[in-house]
Amino acid sequence: MKPLTLLLRFSALAERINVAVGKTVAWLTLFMVVVTCVVVVFRYAFSSGWIWMQEMVTWAHGIVFMLAAAYTLSCDEHVRVDIFYRNASPRRKALVDLVGSLLLLLPVCLFLLWSSLDYAAASWSVTEASRQTGGLPGLFLLKSVIPLTALMLALQGVAMAVRSIAILLGSDTHPGKPDTRKRP
Repeated sequence: MKPLTLLLRFSALAERINVAVGKTVAWLTLFMVVVTCVVVVFRYAFSSGWIWMQEMVTWAHGIVFMLAAAYTLSCDEHVRVDIFYRNASPRRKALVDLVGSLLLLLPVCLFLLWSSLDYAAASWSVTEASRQTGGLPGLFLLKSVIPLTALMLALQGVAMAVRSIAILLGSDTHPGKPDTRKRP
């Protein structure tokens, strides 16, 4: 098996993982809406409320943004100034994506991973919980999502770089690439 084919299969696997995580995490938005409605009803109809419910929405919001970042990248939906990119040829887009992945995305992911590991480990060492009375326990679990996000983004960045290299080498086939196109 050719090395490029093996890398493309790895790339497809990485993208399938990120798509699966992204689509799963998307359901947390519905959860946030329901919990927010419950919080509002309890606050204004019954003059009651719980800190843990409010924190649950905030935590879910953070998880959605962090874990959906790699999925969004796999769908090519991150914000970019695409005045020139949108009209570029596939080879030029591949070159921009490759350079962007190698010089911007991967170094940022490595820095985020490096700087967040101690942060998450310190939280785990004391099994950190909410500072609010009645807040959620397990803040250490939420903080663990930060290095996980860096890993998932790096994985997607490598997949994007491999795909770009394949396009630049004239082999734009991508075996097993998940279908992430938008549907009408």
